[in-house]
Amino acid sequence: MKTRALLIIFAAVALLNALGCGAANSNGASGGTGGVSLTSGSSLSKTHDGPYPYNVACTVGMVTDIVRQVAGPRANVVGLLGEDVDPHTYKPTRDTVQELLSADVVFYNGLLLEGRMGDTFAKVSRTGKPVFAVTEALDDSYLREPPEFRGHYDPHVWMDVAAWSRCVKFVADSLSQYDPAGRDEYQANAAAYCEELTKLDAYVREAIGTIPEEQRVLITAHDAFGYFSQAYKIPVRSPQGITTESQPSLKDINDLVDFIVEHKVKAIFVESSVNPKSIEAIVAGAASRKHKVTIGGKLFSDAMGRPGTYEGTYIGMMDHNATTIARALGGKVPERGLNGKLSLK
Repeated sequence: MKTRALLIIFAAVALLNALGCGAANSNGASGGTGGVSLTSGSSLSKTHDGPYPYNVACTVGMVTDIVRQVAGPRANVVGLLGEDVDPHTYKPTRDTVQELLSADVVFYNGLLLEGRMGDTFAKVSRTGKPVFAVTEALDDSYLREPPEFRGHYDPHVWMDVAAWSRCVKFVADSLSQYDPAGRDEYQANAAAYCEELTKLDAYVREAIGTIPEEQRVLITAHDAFGYFSQAYKIPVRSPQGITTESQPSLKDINDLVDFIVEHKVKAIFVESSVNPKSIEAIVAGAASRKHKVTIGGKLFSDAMGRPGTYEGTYIGMMDHNATTIARALGGKVPERGLNGKLSLK
């Protein structure tokens, strides 16, 4: 598997065991030879030889949550990018750099999601500490490569739950390599968590499937839902591109207004970590054309909900998104989602 140039010096890697977390699915997220493992024949420059818990630093909440699920009490896992932080534009502070340098292990998403942190990851890697991009678990043939993203892959892979399950397996294999004494615990934790993700994947698919076909179109602030569209069969349109560093043009806004009026779209969505101005402009533009479109809710795209809440977990984030989208577009879903834990707002 070829890898993107991410300025990171990775340890040599072997092919992923085909019996990893999650069976192969129709979108190719978990092909038998496409993933990466650190458990078969490769070695890290540093392995754990000290007390527990050791320290793991992660970037976005989606990565932090799956690492916590797999590591359990053997590691203290810290997330560096909070609930409202946009990773596309985040520039690491001195404290962030120190957290990364002080950690025993570092996990990040990769695929340029944390684009401005590349030099920092390289600096940490040169110390000999293990630094992992969880998206190394995915075959290049699965990854989206939108033409407007200048030849790079779409980093928002967590929007496809089955694909993100592969990343859970990668985390378990990586921690097992770093801390061989915990291998059985990491693998058991990953297997148990993947069972929950299988249920979540089925719920999201079912929830989106209840939306009447003529109303099944998702309009969001920026193009973060491409993998969601692929996996759950709902067309997606956005005024802004893959990265929030791009800016929507007046033409982009007007084109979306035309589409909404023509197709009688009833609801569009803002995102928790993205400025809502473009979506508000679209609502106003539709109103000027005598078509009422409402804001159907706030979705979690590049960040999860508030820490300590259900929506502040990966499962809660995706449950919230699927339930909010389905409800606003005419689908039929449980009021409080898959697990009955969603906040009523």
